[in-house]
Amino acid sequence: MAPTGRGTGLPELPSARIDAVWRAAAPHLARRRFFTVAAAATVLAFGTGLPARGAMAAPRLNARRITENPFTLGVASGDPLPDAVVLWTRLAPAPYEPDGGLGQEQVSVNWEVALDDLFVIVVREGVALAHPEYAHSVHVDVQGLTPDTTYYYRFTVGTWVSPQGRTRTAPAEGSAVSSLRLAAVACQAYHDGYYTAYRHLAQEDIDLVFHLGDYLYEYPVNSVGGERGYAEGTLPDAYNRETMTLTDYRMRYALYRSDEDLQAAHATHPFVVAWDDHETENNYAGAVPENDVPPEEFLLRRAAAYRAYWENQPLRAAQLPQGPDARLYRRLHWGDLSQFDVLDTRQYRSDQAYGDRPHVPGPESDDPARTLTGDAQERWLIEGWQASNALWNVVPQQVLFCQRNFDVTDPPKVSMDAWDGYRASRNRVVAGAKAAGLANWIVLTGDVHVGYALDIKDNFDDPASRTLGTELACTSITSGKDGADKPVNWEAHLRANPHMKFYNGKRGYLRMELDREAARSDFRTVSAVTTPGAPVTTAASFVTEAGDPGLKPA
Repeated sequence: MAPTGRGTGLPELPSARIDAVWRAAAPHLARRRFFTVAAAATVLAFGTGLPARGAMAAPRLNARRITENPFTLGVASGDPLPDAVVLWTRLAPAPYEPDGGLGQEQVSVNWEVALDDLFVIVVREGVALAHPEYAHSVHVDVQGLTPDTTYYYRFTVGTWVSPQGRTRTAPAEGSAVSSLRLAAVACQAYHDGYYTAYRHLAQEDIDLVFHLGDYLYEYPVNSVGGERGYAEGTLPDAYNRETMTLTDYRMRYALYRSDEDLQAAHATHPFVVAWDDHETENNYAGAVPENDVPPEEFLLRRAAAYRAYWENQPLRAAQLPQGPDARLYRRLHWGDLSQFDVLDTRQYRSDQAYGDRPHVPGPESDDPARTLTGDAQERWLIEGWQASNALWNVVPQQVLFCQRNFDVTDPPKVSMDAWDGYRASRNRVVAGAKAAGLANWIVLTGDVHVGYALDIKDNFDDPASRTLGTELACTSITSGKDGADKPVNWEAHLRANPHMKFYNGKRGYLRMELDREAARSDFRTVSAVTTPGAPVTTAASFVTEAGDPGLKPA
């Protein structure tokens, strides 16, 4: 279904003026030689548009004046704890306009959490303010909930009632848990096709969804929505350019979130989200952009991208960016069954070696000082493993962890953007996993637009070496268009990587069930995304038995 909304122009609204303020900061950054993230964050503080208080606060809008549905972007929940969960919505009666159609006024939003979908047994309720400085997004961190419980939630503004959402809390930390059903998704280029996979995911009986990056793409989207093939002129010209400013990123999220299939998945399941590169810019590395622009200019762009990401995701205040910096890596638990260490492999990494081209590993890429996670996150990960009492230790992250040789030449080329381009960093993480005695280690990966199932080896160049864990890459929702069951390099990849047990190039998602005995993984794929309504099927299933790392066909 083509999205709905009104407005195609870009008037000089306050949101556009905020962009101008941020751009004006760049010369000051250059003159003062503020080339570090921390220094840039200090200079950016004046321009980030935090909500004012008291007499300086934005005026309050009378909700009765809202004459069009403000819930065009749906609802979402995320990061469930045993006693809390984050609820999200963003008010946008005109989602294709820079201010969402609400100007620069605050809006009071009522919220309710109930044990039933008729909202007879309401257990929590309150009022939140949708601030214009946060693009009228609402983040409610609902506290005092019961562990391991399903809840229903909704928002109201004036006479408008949001779509109903369903969420759940995690089991009490350390409590005995028999099973968990989760899904992993990534890479959803709007212009590459329909979100049919999300419609099927909304119908799955699962507890939790991990989004592993590329929720947004910065590339232009033309008026027909690319491969979606809407009627000419359906989308405003404002989308037909690369995202650069805060207004650009906010509007692009409005486009993505206007999709009904994506809304259905968010309304049905709590999400745990982490970004990769395209939420900001393709293949950026820390403070180093892909394109040849001054570092201070890129940090302004990164600050805008990070801010818009937080505004449009069910994240807590702890993840609110400070300028171009945000603490997105975090840890969640599911009773005694699983610990989830969610990584950020983009914000802290060293620049890609060898010009970010496929390359044989060498002195530049293998420099021991190079890092994919940054020192602090690496220590946090390994220390978390050392303290873990969970049966399964799962690492949701972005780029391929296992070695992936592109061909059978000796020596073979590998990706400089994945962990292969940061082998010293990977070796430290592997050593940390071994030292912590991880018996059941699973890595969940996005980015590559294909489904992979791989054994994590002690020595990837020796197929007979010890298997330490399992990596599962979840393919894309749409990125890469329809794809193929067997891409052109299918045979070469499998021959060059004996630890690769499965490779499929169709679109879809990964479904996984963890229990006390095993982890079962199902690669769910759709036949096409360039046309809507494709059926879903299971391309392959694997089992990893507890205490016996390695993949076996189910």
